[in-house]
Amino acid sequence: MMIHPTAVIDEGAVIGEGTKIWHFCHVMGGAQIGRDGVLGQNGFVAATAVIGDRCRIQNNVSIYDGVTLEDDVFLGPSCVLTNVKNPRATVARKEAYAKTLIRTGATVGANATIVCGVTIGSNAMIGAGAVVTKDVPDYALMTGVPAVRTGWVSRRGCVLPPADEDGVTKCPESGEGYLEVDGILQRWIG
Repeated sequence: MMIHPTAVIDEGAVIGEGTKIWHFCHVMGGAQIGRDGVLGQNGFVAATAVIGDRCRIQNNVSIYDGVTLEDDVFLGPSCVLTNVKNPRATVARKEAYAKTLIRTGATVGANATIVCGVTIGSNAMIGAGAVVTKDVPDYALMTGVPAVRTGWVSRRGCVLPPADEDGVTKCPESGEGYLEVDGILQRWIG
């Protein structure tokens, strides 16, 4: 584990072996961060946040109460995760945190916003600047404001080409196949 001298790690925070925490980060007591990850400069992790193994969180990202990242999640620079649907400065709503789940292997692009209470599926890709307001399926490529599915991506993060006559599409990088069934993309073993 590597913690930069300017980082503040409160007592009770759990940080996995091999994780690097960079300049000016604050990890609150009770936060759970897995092994072999990176928390970029000026990051924040709240007391009930959970971050899995091998997550890469770029600079200027805050992980608030109610947010869970599974393993191998990538959060781009300055992306935003919220935790209250109707915040007001004069109304305390700590009991109203909406849970946000980002599943294994998902990527959230730079400056994207994830409105609380959604689940982002495994290996999904949220484009830079997108605003996610609803659940995202596995392998979905989401872009725009509000974000809509504009394609599918492979586990390697490559945009998948149109399917062949059998309905199978293959990752241009790995050759791994995928099949869309009823609007759900599945890995194809054939």
